[in-house]
Amino acid sequence: MEGLEQWKDQLEQLKSQLEPWKNQLEKCLHEVIEYLNQIPPVQLYAAIAVLLISTLLLLSIRLFKRAKSNTVILTGLSGSGKTVLFYQGTITSMEPNESTIVLNSDSNKRKSKPVHIVDVPGHSRLRPKLDEFLPRAAGIVFVVDSLEFLPNCHLASEYLYDILTKASVVKKKIPVLICCNKNDKVTAHTKEFIRKQMEKEIDKLRASRSAISAADISNDFTLGVPEEPFTFSQCRNKVTVAESSGLTGEVGQVEQFIWECVKP
Repeated sequence: MEGLEQWKDQLEQLKSQLEPWKNQLEKCLHEVIEYLNQIPPVQLYAAIAVLLISTLLLLSIRLFKRAKSNTVILTGLSGSGKTVLFYQGTITSMEPNESTIVLNSDSNKRKSKPVHIVDVPGHSRLRPKLDEFLPRAAGIVFVVDSLEFLPNCHLASEYLYDILTKASVVKKKIPVLICCNKNDKVTAHTKEFIRKQMEKEIDKLRASRSAISAADISNDFTLGVPEEPFTFSQCRNKVTVAESSGLTGEVGQVEQFIWECVKP
């Protein structure tokens, strides 16, 4: 009984402490109602409409941001081995190959997610097809043949230059992975060697194309910093380099890049 009486006393004390807050709240509520009554109905309705529209707009923006693309483009010169990265057997692609793959979870640290892979042909006549998929690309894997790199360095660098200067790539800051494929071969060049050689070649391309009249330039943006040697770190979008071997299944770095591009 004594415990019950103490509990009642504490409840009464709490009630008395809250009484001033209750009075203050009632006073504020009364003032708000009086203020609203003074506002003309038209203005009040307009304010409510603005509030509702703003709320819907913010919700729409959040939903739009969540709807992240899951499309990743594979491209590169013909014979670079890009198609075999995610397909069994040797395939010469003359049309864009589209498929959906599932990236396996890495020790349950990340959830498996279906990824839309678009393999764009590397033949020069078919490269315009790339523009059809760039607007919805979350990332680009540019595959280079590490084994036969030097004979193809200029052509590969020129193709990559064209990609890195496209408006859709620059404005959306689409990340690009330079995938040095066939690194399982003893005579394959390292990714650091390939990166440096491509930077030098792109630097030459940048200089030669800047000398062409503006009317003849088909690229949307220029690369690098004026009066400085070109490096991929100067690009507005992130450009990284990795090694892989499609034939032996060593594609972990490529899968990691793809995961970073499409993760929620």
